Amino acid sequence: MSPEDLIAHYGLEPIPREGGLFRQTWAGPERADGRPEGTAIVALLTADDYSALHRLPTDEIWHFYLGDPLELLLLAPDGTSRTVVLGPDVPSGQQPQTTVPAGTWMGGRVVAGGAWTFFGCTMAPGFTFEGYEHGDPAELTARYPAESDRIAGLCRP
Repeated sequence: MSPEDLIAHYGLEPIPREGGLFRQTWAGPERADGRPEGTAIVALLTADDYSALHRLPTDEIWHFYLGDPLELLLLAPDGTSRTVVLGPDVPSGQQPQTTVPAGTWMGGRVVAGGAWTFFGCTMAPGFTFEGYEHGDPAELTARYPAESDRIAGLCRP
């Protein structure tokens, strides 16, 4: 499959502010607080786009499906950072899925030299736009100076 095939098949649309294309594939029943019990999406990133740094109030599970590996920068609340590569080559350290803990800044892109990646994200309780916090490059660079170059490349106005 090509990115164009995936876009057509799933009816992918732009992800507001974050970047990439997505489609919600599941939302659980509504809870008393108005949030769904859980949500799932499929998403596509190409080499000329990225998932901007953002954080969410609950854990989010990222799943690799097709294409090239996805490099995910994670900036933890305790000031540490790490990189997870989602992909099919488990023996070399890639992971088919990873859980991003609540409150962790996350941003990702197709690995260098790759063309596109198709992945999914699952949350419980489910995603709402009210819980989305967009990363500010100046604030993130002050808190995580060792990652300043990567932060600059993963932030949008």
